Amino acid sequence: MDDFEAIVKANQKRVYNTCLRLCGDPDDAFDLSQEVFLKAWRGLEGFRGDSETGTWLYRLTVNACTDFLRKKARRGADVSLDETDLPLPDTRFEPSVALERKELALALEDALTRLTPEHRRIVVLRETAGLSYGEIAELLGIEEGTVKSRLARARLSLREILIKSGNNLPGHSSKQTEKGGGRSESL
Repeated sequence: MDDFEAIVKANQKRVYNTCLRLCGDPDDAFDLSQEVFLKAWRGLEGFRGDSETGTWLYRLTVNACTDFLRKKARRGADVSLDETDLPLPDTRFEPSVALERKELALALEDALTRLTPEHRRIVVLRETAGLSYGEIAELLGIEEGTVKSRLARARLSLREILIKSGNNLPGHSSKQTEKGGGRSESL
């Protein structure tokens, strides 16, 4: 019991944040997080240790969110990220800088909702959860090269969505992007 409690404490924020980014609603993310840890508790005896505990939990998390989103899509519900639950801007910055950061965060959250679920999942696992290509490949049951190519396509789609919505990326002119020049590898 103490070991499982340590697992929960070490992973609860990352599991919740991953659920929130994938499903979009704080209440749903909370429920899904609880479901993930319940499944983990029930499956703890069957956990063979072939992968790390964190990787196993993220596989449970991604599967729970994927199932949830499929059910939600079948019901015809809106599957989008809720922009009202973004973290408040860091008060250490000047108000104008904090406002710019908040606007960029909102634009990025909106752009994430426009990605396909497959691309959104890859971006969230890599950029938010901080998983390696290998960990993502293991979680999703795909090749590492597939992860890299999907992530590249997802980043390109995000960039295009942001530019079309009038959001220039830091240090990157929209005119350069439209002309195909000045291309950078990161968001």
